[in-house]
Amino acid sequence: MDDTRSYDIAWLPGDGVGPEVTREALRVLEAVGSAHGFSVTATEYRIGGAALDETGAPFPASTRDACLESDAVLLGAVGGLQWADTTGDRRPESGLLALREALGVYANLRPVRVPEALTDASPLRPGRVGGTDLLFVRELTGGIYFGTPEGRTDDGARSTMEYSNDEIERIAHVAFQRARRRDREVTSVDKANVLEVSGLWREVVTKVHDEYPDVTLRHLYVDNAAMQVVRDPRQFDVVLTSNLFGDILSDLAAALPGSLGLLPSASVGGTVGLFEPVHGSAPDIAGQGAANPTAAILSAALLLDEFGETAAADAIRHGIDAALETGHRTADLAPDREEPASTAVFGRAVARHAADYTPQNAPTP
Repeated sequence: MDDTRSYDIAWLPGDGVGPEVTREALRVLEAVGSAHGFSVTATEYRIGGAALDETGAPFPASTRDACLESDAVLLGAVGGLQWADTTGDRRPESGLLALREALGVYANLRPVRVPEALTDASPLRPGRVGGTDLLFVRELTGGIYFGTPEGRTDDGARSTMEYSNDEIERIAHVAFQRARRRDREVTSVDKANVLEVSGLWREVVTKVHDEYPDVTLRHLYVDNAAMQVVRDPRQFDVVLTSNLFGDILSDLAAALPGSLGLLPSASVGGTVGLFEPVHGSAPDIAGQGAANPTAAILSAALLLDEFGETAAADAIRHGIDAALETGHRTADLAPDREEPASTAVFGRAVARHAADYTPQNAPTP
């Protein structure tokens, strides 16, 4: 093994099913690392409810320091019913927000891909979702979630959507750069026919596009985009969105593969990248070995993409497909099976197939 290629990961398993699914992601990372000549060292730290119980804070300073000193952060999930009565900065979910702020990440990447073996698991017709492979690039730190002023008045409430030129420019660059790695097509989603801030969004994105003449740009209003995601998801390559629209559209697209347990995410642009499954802590199935680790494993693939270990990342995606094609189904994907694959059984299958997928035996494109 080439010892010069080693990566230190801050492992934040979190709450609920987080420890179970991220443990399988680490298993797969170790397998592909051995096959592709690099090593991954993961050190565990607390966040969310687990950190609250142990330290009295959902994002302890020790976890913050470790994350900032790592090469990447792999997160499971935060929250659960036992912390439902906590409020304010003591909520487990506040630990996640503090983590994102500490890392300085502003671009949320959510790929949505429907494996051929799962086209029958989608609520849409197989012929409609088969071949779907799109990437949402969602601005993560601006928009209506963070605009001021906001709050309650005597007779109502107010939230303000705000974006600066710089915020729009930097997320647009991320989308165009990611498109260059894919099919070179960007769809920017806004509501420029109604919202002044969306008018600015469209103007700035169009201006940034001048720097990427090799990438095609089109604009869609968000209501039309929602319809198109369901009607023909295969038309999209990279979808560039603001914070609110990205939240809604990416959750809508999450229905395409048939389970939230299949969808990974990456938050990048800061000092250290954050990689986590889209799903929550699922406390109702925690500890039962029933959780689907696919999203966590694919988040590990995104992590390797950021390191430049693209061959190993592709091997992980192949491992997922191969495990599914050989009949492995966790409970969310096999409701009618008497004995669905457990979290660990599925993770071992992915690790085995991924490790065997090397450049020597990979099919020729």
